[in-house]
Amino acid sequence: MKRWIALLCLIYNTGFAQQPGISGVVADSTDNTSLIGVTVLLQQLNDSTKQKGTVTDIDGKFTFNAIPAGRYILKISYIGYTPRRIRVRVDSDVVDLGQIKMNQSATTLKSIEIKGTSIQVEQKGDTIQYNANAFKTNRDATAEDLIGKMPGMTSDNTGVKAQGEAVQQILVDGKQFFGDDATLALKNLPAEIIDKIEVFDRMSEQSQFTGFDDGQTRKTVNIVTKKGKNNGQFGRVYAGAGEDGRYTAGGNINAFKGDRKLSLVGLSNNINQQNFSNEDLLGVTSSSGSPQGGGRGGRGQRGGGGGSSNNFSVGQQNGISTTHSVGLNYSDKWNAKTEVTGSYFFNQADNEQITNLNRMYITQQDSGLVYDERSRTNSTNYNHRLNFRLEYTIDTANSIVVTPKFSFQKNDSKANLKGDYSSASSALESKITNTNNANNEGFVFSNSVLFRHRFKKRGRSLSWNVNTDVNNRDGNSYLYSLNEYESSGESSIIDQQSDQYTNSYTLSSTLAYTEPIGKRGQLQFNYTPSLTKSTTDKNTYNLASETGRYTELDTLLTNAFENKYISNRGGVSYRFNNKKLNFNTGLNFQHASLSSDQEFPVAFEVNRSFQNVLPQATFNYRFTQSENVRVMYRTSTNAPSISQLQNVIDNRNPLFLKTGNPDLSQDYSHNLTIRYGKTDPKASTSLLFLLSGSLTKDYITNASYIAVKDTVVNDIALTRGTQLSYPINISGYSTLRTLVTYGLPVAFLKSNMNLNTGFTYNRTPAMINSSKNLANNYGISQGLVLSSNISEKIDFTLSYTANYTIVKNTLQKQSDNNYFSHTSSLRLNWIFWKGFVFTSNLNNTLYKGLSAEYDQSIWFWNAGLGYKFLKDDALEVKVNAFDILNQNNSISRDVTETYIEDRQTNVLTRYFMLTLTYTIRNFK
Repeated sequence: MKRWIALLCLIYNTGFAQQPGISGVVADSTDNTSLIGVTVLLQQLNDSTKQKGTVTDIDGKFTFNAIPAGRYILKISYIGYTPRRIRVRVDSDVVDLGQIKMNQSATTLKSIEIKGTSIQVEQKGDTIQYNANAFKTNRDATAEDLIGKMPGMTSDNTGVKAQGEAVQQILVDGKQFFGDDATLALKNLPAEIIDKIEVFDRMSEQSQFTGFDDGQTRKTVNIVTKKGKNNGQFGRVYAGAGEDGRYTAGGNINAFKGDRKLSLVGLSNNINQQNFSNEDLLGVTSSSGSPQGGGRGGRGQRGGGGGSSNNFSVGQQNGISTTHSVGLNYSDKWNAKTEVTGSYFFNQADNEQITNLNRMYITQQDSGLVYDERSRTNSTNYNHRLNFRLEYTIDTANSIVVTPKFSFQKNDSKANLKGDYSSASSALESKITNTNNANNEGFVFSNSVLFRHRFKKRGRSLSWNVNTDVNNRDGNSYLYSLNEYESSGESSIIDQQSDQYTNSYTLSSTLAYTEPIGKRGQLQFNYTPSLTKSTTDKNTYNLASETGRYTELDTLLTNAFENKYISNRGGVSYRFNNKKLNFNTGLNFQHASLSSDQEFPVAFEVNRSFQNVLPQATFNYRFTQSENVRVMYRTSTNAPSISQLQNVIDNRNPLFLKTGNPDLSQDYSHNLTIRYGKTDPKASTSLLFLLSGSLTKDYITNASYIAVKDTVVNDIALTRGTQLSYPINISGYSTLRTLVTYGLPVAFLKSNMNLNTGFTYNRTPAMINSSKNLANNYGISQGLVLSSNISEKIDFTLSYTANYTIVKNTLQKQSDNNYFSHTSSLRLNWIFWKGFVFTSNLNNTLYKGLSAEYDQSIWFWNAGLGYKFLKDDALEVKVNAFDILNQNNSISRDVTETYIEDRQTNVLTRYFMLTLTYTIRNFK
């Protein structure tokens, strides 16, 4: 036995022994800030033909592995800095040079500043890099204002998009900023501290280490701060008061010192400013009971379990909100081995939402069924979020990354609605008066632990990632509903209370081993087991007339359900890389089992198993330094969530009943993306072409039954005019999207122009009254952005976007519809005389082809007049006018596989406000 132990120890020590190599970190000599993209060339001292090259990563690090013993010269060069040459002797161990400092070159920097105004965007491999100095903004502009001027970038109330894709993460100098909250960073960081904006698809932590893309990429923006602007304190604080009790207060304070970055943000207002992502799933689901469309859910759990919803982000709320929030972000490099990033965020939002909606349903038997609703919802939401990341380098061969996240949320809501259900002839079928009060709270905890090891042989590595997720929520609700059926003259009353508890946990792990094949190739072997277990219990009690208490158990609305999803996935991938070509391809096999166990009201079990082959491929080809093409093909599976499996009735709106389906299967998707980019730094032009498509087998969609007479469906009694929907699997879901973006300077206007054209297509299958419907949605868009590049004193952005949508259904051609919308805006910031500033934001939104009362042209104009004074114009007093024309409105259209809906929501109208703003600029 001792011999075996000794042998194992010998094998371990041999495999994990350090190999000869050279590593180091390049930093600025003045502030110790790590430099990104520095060129590092390693050359043998006695043979200049033998050399290797690399560039520093986002942490300023560089590494040369598998270096033969001998003497070398290290040549380090970076634009704006004096080049360095370092002699290095390599023996049998790794040579860690530590921090290598570079001195700024004053002459070079001056020339670069002059030239930098013309170089707007560069293509660097898979990264698009924008030069912030080439986009002139006013001195008070935010990162969001700056990004809005850049070709291929947009920012609005729905979030930030880059090349047509939603930005999921913002980094500041390569470090996380407030976790995954992209909105916070862009609205609170000033544009004047930004040197570069880098846009790329960031791979998972494990994929970054192995070099093999696992498909878990996230569209990421990295904000690179200017040298000299990353040491000091900066930010702003503000307060304002207006008529009708309107107020605002808040600000942000940032203290940067090299690697250490500390940021504090906060706000309190009743003017609908929500400068954060509402991670607010509970608040959304505790709605008035308005009928919901779509059959998706459990999305985002590709190849994993179903039931846990790990992403609470839903964007800003409609209606009018009073918001209080505070956030703290911290990142630092404690020593040469330890880096940390953490953030805490709290928000409270009191929201009032008044909604009118008009919905036309698609049916074969009875065309033109229409539902009209008026609702009012008041809700209060509390949310706490904690994010943390620790990276510890054990030695030159081993490191570990720990990433825990925690979110707690509480939501209380009160909702009232009145709805009418009419036939095509406008004959009233039924109507409803509904009151729904709900109280919900829950938490989500997740943690990832990644161990990384590099063996002696270059390209050989081992990594092990373990993930845990826990999701817990608890809630109760009260429902009172009066339902009147015109055809029979009958009515019914529902008076009940419900409580529901849901718990879900996921445990998954990925083990990956890489092995070099030749000089350019590499193999990866991976294995990923995953377990998700979800339980939910719902109890519903009707009012007992004898006692006046809610004690009568309603078995039709009561359910105890448990779901378990187990998957095992393993496979092999091959990766090839040279100066121009980089591709990897792989094949995985996945076996999964889905078991559902209902204990009440009727006990039963459903067990399913699935076997899938999951191919994937990524192809990158670089024609030149500024032109490349990227092709990605992915396959994935998606398991149904527990809410889709649990067959308990949701009767929050008794005219629109919903239930689950325990017989659901997982779906299987193919996704293809082609991205081509070309930039011309000399001409300051950029071209981007994007084509993506998907096809899904066994897509989880809705089956809807609209009762044209009293009937029974799935043992559920439906009166005429009542709708029942439940999820089913249907193949045939597909999407197609194209986008072309072109950016160029307009010299005679001293401005930049961005042109974009897009096309989208969605085909969504559904079953309506036992007949299959294919909802085909075509969209064409054309956009233009003209932004000034004149000076800090005059900053304007003119934009126009037109969208034309064609909706075609295979059922009920009468429901087909074409509609048009356009949005134009002019944003102006003008310092016209000795500290006096005029700001204006004029928007026009036009709708054509919606319901009669929703076809409108809306002009929305905000303006302000301010005066800056004190040293460095630090203090500003300003008079603001909101919605000067008093036309503000909120209109939207939603097209699903079963209906077309127009919705109008309450908004703030005209008011005036006086604000004071103090700007902090203390750079060292």
